[in-house]
Amino acid sequence: MRSVEDALQIKIPDNARIIRNLISGIQYVQDHVVHFYHLHALDWVDIVSALKADTAKTSSLAQSISDWHNSSTTYFKGVQNRLKTFVESGQLGIFANAYWGHPAYKLPPEANLMAAAHYLEALDWQREVIKIQALLGAKNPHAQTYLVGGMAIPIDPNSQNALNAGSVAFISGLSKKAHEFVEKVYIPDLLAIASFYKEWAGYGSGVGSFLSYGQFPNDTEINTANTYFQRGIIKNKDLSKVHPVDHTKIMEYVTHSWYEYPEGDSKSKHPWDGETNFKYTGPKPPYEFLETDKKYSWIKAPRYEDMPMEVGPLSRMLVAYASGHKRVKEVIGSVLKKLNVGPEALFSTLGRVAARGVETLITAEMLPVWLDEFAANMKRGDYKIHNGEKWDPSTWPKEAKGFGFYEAPRGALGHWIRIKDGKIENYQCVVPSTWNGSPRDAKGQRGPYETALIGTPVADINKPVEILRTIHSFDPCMACAVHVIDATGREVTRIRVV
Repeated sequence: MRSVEDALQIKIPDNARIIRNLISGIQYVQDHVVHFYHLHALDWVDIVSALKADTAKTSSLAQSISDWHNSSTTYFKGVQNRLKTFVESGQLGIFANAYWGHPAYKLPPEANLMAAAHYLEALDWQREVIKIQALLGAKNPHAQTYLVGGMAIPIDPNSQNALNAGSVAFISGLSKKAHEFVEKVYIPDLLAIASFYKEWAGYGSGVGSFLSYGQFPNDTEINTANTYFQRGIIKNKDLSKVHPVDHTKIMEYVTHSWYEYPEGDSKSKHPWDGETNFKYTGPKPPYEFLETDKKYSWIKAPRYEDMPMEVGPLSRMLVAYASGHKRVKEVIGSVLKKLNVGPEALFSTLGRVAARGVETLITAEMLPVWLDEFAANMKRGDYKIHNGEKWDPSTWPKEAKGFGFYEAPRGALGHWIRIKDGKIENYQCVVPSTWNGSPRDAKGQRGPYETALIGTPVADINKPVEILRTIHSFDPCMACAVHVIDATGREVTRIRVV
């Protein structure tokens, strides 16, 4: 959307900005909580150990860190019985894929039971709060109401089929529900679990350079840098300076990717000139064993000024922290104090986990702020949601090109487009897991995943939970690195713009 708006110089209305912020905001909150409990927690939490927990002690532990209502002995006994039923049946279901009893697990049974209970609660919670996105975007995670020039959802105080006062009240209730769970369950759990794994502040540091495009625009300028979470780059862990972002300095290598450039695989290309040419044409997939000196990934290797960059919640919070974001500095300072660790702990696996929690809390706090802005616009009769001034392609320039910056929950997402004669001539995107999961480039520089794993201790090579802890801390999107091809190398489908 933003790349086309940049190419055609289309400015969106303020209501569209606010609704986009609300959609993105609730997606951050829901996505991060789901990641913590359902995608990452079992790297740290031994569910089976919870069967040994003293439920009275679990209740005391829960009440010592939060006033969340579900914290009685009876409540935790009920959860423990549910878990026991799973285990005794021999069908662990959602808890099946983990290394139970692994020596790297450190939580006492009572903490494991508390986390397991909140894992189950989070399943119900996330289903409810994401209704904000269902109302505003129609679908999660890929909202369907985005439109070049604004949004496709109408505003009309007198219509039940449009955003109205009832919609505002509905969103307000869910935003309070979202914030309460984050504040009283997620953050206390994060701090409690992290306190047993402080050594992980020394593992998983990665490449040490961080990129954030900035998120949640404060104004409607095209590709604005005036964002709530600031735009910027941190190089070599130096928090004393935030460098500006220049999209022309982003290049992609395919040296170790299963693609090729006509100019040679040692060359790099800016996304405006990017190509995605699959190189392999043999009878079976182009791998049998991992050969890092050759091509070994479906992912390209994006670089900024020829440097690998980490993206994601840690990058956003570091850039905001170094940029002087008041609330970010307050919450990060509080988290570091409670864990009794210094700022250097942020550059780690543990820091990545903590930063995601910090971002979730602050974003949840902003949901009612954006909602109030929207309600104020409605109150003064501003119902504009879309700018259709340049909707007619005959008014477009013969050639145009643009880029759009967005911060998805996983990190920096950039889109680049070239338009010619009213049609898309080239379109390329560089997604978060491409930055973080990139293979080595022409200089042999590793991407963030590879670099972060160096020096990680592994207690049991057949059960490498320690590897999962660091990789999962990035919240990888495997869909970004998985492609389906015909076994004989034949082209399966082609999309043509007409």
